Amino acid sequence: MNTYLNELGVVCTLGAGKAAVAEALFAGDDSGIRQEAGWLPDRTLPLGAVRMELPTVPATLAGHRDNRNNRLLLAAALEIEAPIRAAIARYGSERIGVIIGTSTTGIDEACHGIAAYRRDGVWPADYRYAHQELGAPAEFLAEWLDLAGPCYGISTACTSGARALLSARRLLRMGVCDAVLCGGVDTLAGLPTNGFHALEALDSERCQPFSRHRRGINIGEAAALFLMTREPGPVALLGGGASSDAYHMSSPDPQGLGAQQAMREALRDAGLDAAQIDYLNLHGTATEHNDAMESQAVVAVFAQGVPCSSTKSMTGHTLGAAGALEAAFCWLSLRDQDDERRLPPQVWDGVADPALPALTFTKTGSRLPSSGPRRLMSNSFAFGGNNTCVVLGDAT
Repeated sequence: MNTYLNELGVVCTLGAGKAAVAEALFAGDDSGIRQEAGWLPDRTLPLGAVRMELPTVPATLAGHRDNRNNRLLLAAALEIEAPIRAAIARYGSERIGVIIGTSTTGIDEACHGIAAYRRDGVWPADYRYAHQELGAPAEFLAEWLDLAGPCYGISTACTSGARALLSARRLLRMGVCDAVLCGGVDTLAGLPTNGFHALEALDSERCQPFSRHRRGINIGEAAALFLMTREPGPVALLGGGASSDAYHMSSPDPQGLGAQQAMREALRDAGLDAAQIDYLNLHGTATEHNDAMESQAVVAVFAQGVPCSSTKSMTGHTLGAAGALEAAFCWLSLRDQDDERRLPPQVWDGVADPALPALTFTKTGSRLPSSGPRRLMSNSFAFGGNNTCVVLGDAT
């Protein structure tokens, strides 16, 4: 049974809304990655911040803090509010689920509250532990829309957003829901920024995925929200696969065996051969170990080659939102005008690492085939060897 990604709301450093994000993405615009102060002592960092004015959480939702994570999610939801409301009217509030992937949720505001408690000996008046729980973004969205279906968060680090899509598909296939709001949201926060700094995983300059000069990630923030149903639409979620390396807490299996397994499972689930994939959005964090592992995994699965790129040099690594955001980029390619059919380019310094197997990187102006059906895959890999791949394509 196919499920369909009928609507998309998206906000990231590339812009707010599908049209703005698509134009910047396909143009290879990396100007949103800028040096920012205040996140680490005595130094700046290149970050993919959202710089638009975000909507405020309605005062009627007193149980949900007006924090940046909720506001970013609300911005994505507002773009597709009309079709969401139409789905509620059609199916009923109890038949619509909400599944949101996240890793930061309200942790930045929580850290400020904890610091105030240590300083003053009392909790701030607006501090609520529930605001930092991983299900809080999904609960906020469900309450804003007055939904009564299944509602929960997923936090599997950098695969969270992609896992939310697969979980939503499961609810639809089981007949538990008729529509699901699914995706991911994460905002810049001090705790993960300092954590990646402690791991020596941050690049002090613009990140360079798969380059000989790669030195680590740039962190970004984003929200990507899909309305998924069984009702046929132009973009289908054709397949998905997941695996676990069971290798190390923070390093991937060097041979990429788990990544290969996830990609092959996604292909099997979609009923496709590797040669039928027209584009692969790489996880491509620009860390030494991830890019080495992923390049080996890709050439093992796609022996004939596949057009591919990492978009994190334009958005930063949006952590728990990354899987949903990069699936959204595939959605945008599939929904691009027929005379365009543009693909996200590989934005980097162009200096390939000779120690890595060569990949077929896209460039500005790269396009999907003129005739379909077209199929695109997106990779998401995470701490603990947590791997997830999704396949999107033209509805047939």
